[in-house]
Formats: sequence, structure tokens, C-alpha cells
Amino acid sequence: MKILKIQTLRGPNYWSIRRNKLILMRLDLEDLADRPSNEIPGFHGALVEVVPSLIEHHCSPGRRGGFLERVRQGTMMGHIIEHVALELQELAGMPCGFGRTRETSTPGIYQVAFEYQYERAGRYAARAAVRLCQSIVETGSYPAEELAQDLSDLNDLRSEAALGPSTESLVAEAERRNIPWMELGARSMIQLGYGKHQQRIQATLSTNTSILGVELACDKDGTKQILAEAGVPVPRGTTIQYLDELEEAIAHVGGYPIVLKPLDGNHGRGITLDIDTWDKAAEAYEMAKEESRTGTVMVERFYTGNDHRVLVVNGKVVAVAERVPARVVGDGRSTIQDLIEETNRDPRRGDGHDNVLTRIVVNRSTEQLLEAQGYTLDTVLKRDEICYLRATANLSTGGIAIDRTDEIHAENAWMAERIVKIIGLDIAGIDIVTPDISKPLREVNGVVVEVNAAPGFRMHVQPSQGIPRNVAEPVIDMLFPPGTPSRVPIVSVTGTNGKTTTTRLIAHIYRQTGQIVGYTTTDGTYIGDYMVEPGDNTGPQSASLILQDPTVEVAVLETARGGILRSGLAFDRCEVGVVLNVAADHLGIGDIDTVEQMARLKSVVAESAAPDGYAVLNADDLLTAEMADRVQAQVAYFSMNPDNPLIAQHTSQGGLAAVYENGYLSILKGDWTLRIDRADNIPITLGGRAEFQIANALAASLAAFAQGVRIEHIRQALVTFTSSSDQTPGRMNLFDLGRFHALVDYAHNPASYEALATFVKNWPGRCIGVVGGPGDRRDRDFVLLGKLSAQMFDEIVVKEDDDTRGRPRGDAARLIEDGIAEAQDLGIAKVERYGSILDETKAITMALDGAPDGGLVVILPESVSRAIAMIEERGPVPQKQPSRPGLAV
Repeated sequence: MKILKIQTLRGPNYWSIRRNKLILMRLDLEDLADRPSNEIPGFHGALVEVVPSLIEHHCSPGRRGGFLERVRQGTMMGHIIEHVALELQELAGMPCGFGRTRETSTPGIYQVAFEYQYERAGRYAARAAVRLCQSIVETGSYPAEELAQDLSDLNDLRSEAALGPSTESLVAEAERRNIPWMELGARSMIQLGYGKHQQRIQATLSTNTSILGVELACDKDGTKQILAEAGVPVPRGTTIQYLDELEEAIAHVGGYPIVLKPLDGNHGRGITLDIDTWDKAAEAYEMAKEESRTGTVMVERFYTGNDHRVLVVNGKVVAVAERVPARVVGDGRSTIQDLIEETNRDPRRGDGHDNVLTRIVVNRSTEQLLEAQGYTLDTVLKRDEICYLRATANLSTGGIAIDRTDEIHAENAWMAERIVKIIGLDIAGIDIVTPDISKPLREVNGVVVEVNAAPGFRMHVQPSQGIPRNVAEPVIDMLFPPGTPSRVPIVSVTGTNGKTTTTRLIAHIYRQTGQIVGYTTTDGTYIGDYMVEPGDNTGPQSASLILQDPTVEVAVLETARGGILRSGLAFDRCEVGVVLNVAADHLGIGDIDTVEQMARLKSVVAESAAPDGYAVLNADDLLTAEMADRVQAQVAYFSMNPDNPLIAQHTSQGGLAAVYENGYLSILKGDWTLRIDRADNIPITLGGRAEFQIANALAASLAAFAQGVRIEHIRQALVTFTSSSDQTPGRMNLFDLGRFHALVDYAHNPASYEALATFVKNWPGRCIGVVGGPGDRRDRDFVLLGKLSAQMFDEIVVKEDDDTRGRPRGDAARLIEDGIAEAQDLGIAKVERYGSILDETKAITMALDGAPDGGLVVILPESVSRAIAMIEERGPVPQKQPSRPGLAV
């Protein structure tokens, strides 16, 4: 078997609308193409032996063991690899359940799609599944050590990609509320929401977090001073930078016992508690200094009590946890080392933040603390004797957390809320040492030890003992108060032809409302009045740029076939999904071989419209209209025919539609007709002669109206939107050159040629066409372009794109000429003369030089900007007609 390609899908896609995260592998089965699993000796038994947990896969029989039954009876290897890839992820702690496998139009080549949690792990699982199955086919087994290595690698990839427990809890809460989120490219930041409504988090720092509050909280000495001045009980302490200052500092805080810690440390590193001799103090000083970036060490009085973390969010206490340092409890027969190993076998313990608890690691601090207690790792503790392994109670060093939220005294809660306001933080963790959190601190000699910015949530979300607290909820409530939107309206536009014009027109309509519009097109990405990035930007990366911009109030996204195939959509849902039409273009690319498959691909946009949104569909296009059966959103139709039966049925049931009737573009809502304007008043329709532009204007108007845009704004937009090279480059750009006109349009497929013909055939003078097409189209597509050109133009110059997309130079032009000749043989041709000039620039020059008075030169270029520049160089100045250069017939 051979892997031909692996893709990562990240949004609604051709394979699934609701399951956005899919790996798509194009797999050549080679010599296994005609060998189902039951014809491979011993395959079923070996697969069960290597991956016995596949018994849990149901597959089509719908019961436990159903998949393995299929393997025994006979199924193709692509299907088997799909299930193995899913199971490898499951065994590595990444449960995934969705998969689909389909053979392509090329026999033996399959598309294998399966779910993933983390991209790199999913791609690894694809390769590992192929290796595993290939090994079983060739050797009858897969070595256990190789499977163990695969699972170890997958675990490592999971750990590298996983969000931290605090971030994960916030993201999960956002997902529960249907708030979209995305990872940003820098500093582990997460964006919640889209456009102007977005908020950002970095762990538990938020958009609202004050940099002054963070800086103060990181300055432990400064924090203590501010709190002491505010009457908050804090440990008496001071800071030093040299060992010879330590003795005086100890005296200043009142003598032993003391605490030494780095001024700017975290996670409990470098902290030593309950120091009661000079030798211990000197050694602890060196440890603290090593962990301090500034070399500054804090000396504090040690207070007896338990370590508590009080979490305050948006000025309110939301959780309290008692933190117990890593420890073991004796059983009368095991050494401390044995007890540590036994404790680490707890399935709740993992590395770092992987699990609820963290494994205990023996290091220098552990050995020093054991020595202070009179123990070694070989000491056998008495039954119920407690040995502490860390001086501090951090979960990241193996400590445990006990929920005490319901026990905190009201005065202590009030104090914590006051402290957070004093420091100036929206989210803070306050460390309190007290023997009893249920009593006021002053009654039990308790103190506030620290205030932490960006506090960890794990101890509250997953306490070792007690009730888990959803501390993410108040954070999301703070960022998105009830009734506050998290999304901007998204209008996604797809179809074979008309996407760019319709996208630009919708954006222009929204601009009449005074909102800042971000939109993507084949010629660039725009925000407001300015281009952000030039290029063919109709994929998910450009859409993400718009959705990440904090100034955008409305997103209008041209959504092309290629981006959906490569990565899926950039958003989880849209408010309006517009499908203009579906025709035979780009067939044979990306395993989309039929126009029906193309319709299924483009329906991804309509199916992604939210239930309370709209799918705007072309009622005159059967494949588009049929998409209504698959959408969850409300449906709105547009049609050039006011008597279209589908429109009549839809509006009779109160549905929304837009039609071209009696020369007007009109909105229909039930029995009501709202006329927008006459087509001949709308510049892009070229006086009402460009019918396909009328259809585009109907779709744009309907999409905006469905989102509540007023008719007045729609009308104003339509009458001020032109087919100029500035507003819609390459979309019916008509230039008056004095004695003749030139038209530039990006028509490049049969459907767009047919649409263009409705305008060209009504031109009163002679018409010259400069025609061609992208080199990656099928041979029969070029022949059809030639036939259509022959029926449209009096003269034809056939050219080729600079980029032939792998096709031999001259091949596309030859096929187009074959089509022209075929039209002449059938007696359906208008053309009188035709020939080929492969260089696009020379072909355009020849056509313009040879244009007749009152004529029309139609240029269908690869480079729109180059063609427009060539025309504008000539200017609208009447010229004497040059001699007509000849064309080869």
C-alpha cells in the first residue's frame, strides 16, 4: 500500500458538517486493491491478536464486535485502516469515533477519513495504521515493541498539543455556550468569539487583566507592602540579595521559624518552609537564589497552618481549595521509595498536567526535606506515619487538593474579594495559611501569603477530594455577560460562477449600514475601505484573518471549492450560506468527478448555516435547490422567473424569496412584494442586459435582507455598485475606448461562457473574443468552450494562460479550436474567423488593434490586472481604425 496524500480538515467539510476535525488520507491499495480481508490468509486472527480492543467497534451491524465480523467476512483494507487509526488514538488517550472510507473513481485508490483530537497525532495514526496492516499482510503480525512505540509516540504528541487544564476548562465552557474559539499563533493565546466581539485568554489571563495588577502580583514584596498598608494580615518579611544580609533579616522578621523563597518564583520552586537553624537557612538561601531571575530572596516569618488557595473571579470568591504537599503514609513494611512508587501507580497521576494528579518526582528538594525529617528513601515508616516529600503544596509537584469552598468564613471571603480589588486583577488566586479557613484569619493567626495572577484551575476543576467547581463559568460570564454576542454575522458565498461579484456586492450593502465589513475574494482580502492582502484569498486562512480581526463587525467570505476540499471551512457555522449555482467546472480535481459530487461539495456552505440563519439558494438551478433537503437553517430562494413553481410554493407557506419581475428586483415574503429597484437602474446589470448579474444582485439582496438589512440600504448599495475595474475587477468590466468597447471578464468555464453570451449576443456591433481556459480542466471542457465561443463571437483569438498547470503548451488552444470547428460543422457557429496566439499579451494586443468601429472586444484573461492595464493605457480616445491583421483559419 502507498499513502498518496494526507490532509487535515479543521472545519465543516465534504465528509461531515458536524465533525470538523478529520484526517483525510488518499491511499493506493496497490496489490490489495482486489483482495478483501477474508482472502488474506490469517489476517482476521492476527488483527484481533495485535489490537484486541477493536472488539469494541460496532461498524454497520450496529453491535459490539460488528467491525471484526466485517473483517472476518471480508472488507477492503481502506476500511480496516480507518478503524485501526481510530483505535490507536483511543489507546493513546484520544477517543475518536467517526470515520468514512470511499473508493475513488480510480480503482484501488481510496479516500480514508477519520476523526482526530490533535492534528499531528491524527496524521501519525494514519501512517501507523498503514504500517500495522501492511505488516500483518506481509508477516502475519505486528511486533509488540513497534505497537508500544507507536502508542508512546502518540502519547507524546497528545501531551505536546493538549491545552493546559485551565485553558481546557475555559474552552470547554465556551464550547458549551456555542462560543467559537481558535488558537492564535503567538504566546499560547486563545481567541474566544469572532471579530469585534472577541475576547482573548492566555491560560487564566484575560483581555480584562490589568498589566499593572500582574506586575504588582509578581512583585511579592510590593504586594505584601500594599496589603499591609491596607490592613490585611500578611507575614512579616523583607528581601535580601546577599547571604551576609540574612542574619539581620531573620532578626527583623522576629527570629525562627522562617520561610525563604525567591522574590519572583512560581510553582513552589526554591521555597523552603519552617526553617529553624542557621545552617538550614544558609542552604535554603542558596536554593532560593538559584530560582530567582533577579537574585532577590524573600525572608518571611513562618506561620503554622494549612495552605489554602482562594480563587476570585470578577470580584467574587468562586472556589477554595486546601492544598496538601506531596506525601506518603506509612504501612509499617514499605520503604519511602516503595510508597512513592505505589502512589505514582494511581491512574489519576500523570506527567505534568496530563491527569488530575501529578506523579511525585524525587529530586534534591525531596532529599533535603527527608533529611530534615530524619528519613532517607530507604526508611520504613510506621503505619499511618506521614512523610512529606515537598515543602510546598503545589499540585504540579505531586500535591493534592481538597475542596473547601463551602467552608470559608464570610469575613475571609470578603477579605479575599477586597484584596483582589486592591491589587487590580480580574482573576486571582490568593494563598492563605491558616489552621482553619472556616474562622476569621485574625482569630487563628492566619495570614495572606501571596496573590497570584494567572492562577491554575486544576485544583478546583478536578480536586483530589470534594466537589469539583466549574470555575470556568464565572470567567466566561465575565468575558461574555448574558445577552452579549460572541459572533459577528458571517455570510459565506459559494457557487461555480458569480461568487466574487456577489461577495463584493453583499459587502457593499452592509457598508451602507455603517458597519465595518471584512470580506475575502479571488483578488484580495479587505477590511473596511482597504485591502489587507492581495491574491486569490477564498480559503480558510483568509477567512480566519477576517474572523480574528477585532475591528470587523460583519464577515462576508467568498468560499471556493479548493479551500473546502483542502481544509474545510474556517468557521463552525455561518448566519447566511449562499449557493449561487453548480455547473461542470473543476471536475476531475480532488476526486470530485461529477457535477453531482460538486453540488455535494458546495452544499457544505448551505449546510453550515445556523438553524436560526438562512441558506440562500438558486431556485432556477436544480442541484442548488435540492440542497434545501439537507440544511438545518431556514431557506430563502432567488429566481429570475417570478412564476417558478418552487418560489410559488415556498412563498405560499410564508417563505422568503427574491425574484426578477416586470423589470424589478423584488423581495417576496409571504403575500408581500417589496420592490428594490428596476434592473436598468442597477449598474452591474449593464442596463438589464446582463441577466447573470441580475441573478447575482438578487442573491446579494436576499442574503442581506434575511439578516435584517433595510430595503433602503439595499437599494442604495445596488445603484452605487458598478462593474468597474476598481470595484469588481474582472467581473463584466466594460471600457469605452471611443470607437469601440472592450469587456474584461473572468469567465473560464462553460457555465460562465453561457452567461456571458446573454450579454454579448445583444451587442449591436461585431464582437471579437479573446478566449482560453485553465490548463487543469478536462479535454472535453476545452472543446465545449470552443463550441460556445463559436456561437458568441464573430472573430476569435485563442490564447493560453501563462501557467498551463501541467498541460503541454498549445494543447488547450488546439482543443478549443477543435470545438470551434465542430460548431461550424454542426451549422451552429456565428464565428467567421479564428486562430491562435498563445501569448496572452500578444493576443489581447492583436484583438484591440483589430477592433471594428462600434464593436466589442471581449477579453477572458488569466491575469485580469494585466488585461485592464493594457486597456487603460489606450484611454477613451477615438482612434483611426488600423488595418485588420489576419487570422489563420
